[in-house]
Amino acid sequence: MPLHTRAPLILPYEGVHPVLHGPLAHAEPGSAILGRVTLGPGAVLQAFATLRADGHVIHAGAELFMGPHATVHIAHAVYGTAIGARVSVGRNAVVHACTVGDDCVVQADAAILDGAHVGAGSVVAAGSVVFSRAVLPPGHWCAGSPAVPVRLIGLDELRAAHAAVRAAAATPTDPIAAAVPQRVVADAGAYVAATARCSAPVHLAEDASLWFGCVVQAQDGAASGPGVHLAAGCNVQDNSVISTGLEGLQIGAECTVGHNVRLHDGRIGARVLIGMGSVLAPGTVVQDQVLLAAGSTTTPGQVLESGWLWGGRTARAIARLDERKLDLLRRSAITYREYARGFAQSQAAAAAGS
Repeated sequence: MPLHTRAPLILPYEGVHPVLHGPLAHAEPGSAILGRVTLGPGAVLQAFATLRADGHVIHAGAELFMGPHATVHIAHAVYGTAIGARVSVGRNAVVHACTVGDDCVVQADAAILDGAHVGAGSVVAAGSVVFSRAVLPPGHWCAGSPAVPVRLIGLDELRAAHAAVRAAAATPTDPIAAAVPQRVVADAGAYVAATARCSAPVHLAEDASLWFGCVVQAQDGAASGPGVHLAAGCNVQDNSVISTGLEGLQIGAECTVGHNVRLHDGRIGARVLIGMGSVLAPGTVVQDQVLLAAGSTTTPGQVLESGWLWGGRTARAIARLDERKLDLLRRSAITYREYARGFAQSQAAAAAGS
């Protein structure tokens, strides 16, 4: 069976296999359980839902629900991810290197960042961002960027929130969902994850990587456009979507595009980090050495000047990058080259054994 049709795709990382404490309730093609994941019984993984534990561990309890293109990941050698029982994670949401209590709901397009803690029975509202190391109390409706507790919620409202996430996730996914990479040129050392798919041209330079659940698609009338060029050592992380038109998109060397980012035609410079859940409008130009905070947005044609931390909706310059943040940009690219080598090996071994 081809890797991209397995449901879910299960791969080890550096010889460590996922551990499933019971059968899944349901898994759709494109979903993936990768590396040092421990998953309780009864999970539902919609199309391209991805749990990836390479640089740390993921522990998820029973009856986890993940909507289409939802992502769970870790912070390399710093934070793992712990998810309680009966948690619902909506479409395009990101749960990253954090703790989520029992019975929580993470609605569509929300992001929970490194070191955060969401108390049991709380709801993180759609599009919200829980900032790093934030602590949200149990039993609350939490919203905003940064997300804050807005009000207490009762059991009936919590049950309705779970039901709404699951009903929304059951709607049909995008029409490219079943496609496999067919228009990809990859140089030496480049890596394309088995569940990525591309209907627009993509060129990956040496050591570049395109991760699980990523989509590169041509906008109407632009199927013959220049497509996307990933320069040497850059990475586009799980469940990010690139919609390219007649201008195309260039992503610079050693650039990191975080999980579940939305990109369009434009240019991203070298040694840039685009935070998870961000949306870059058509024509955006990101100069070299920029850090864009998670959940940020840009306006069409906006230019993000080199050497700054940008963030917000719409993004604005917040602070000059210090040596610690510049080092973060460098280390992210190095870490992802190592991740790519590990998954390329396990992916090749799994394909050979098919």
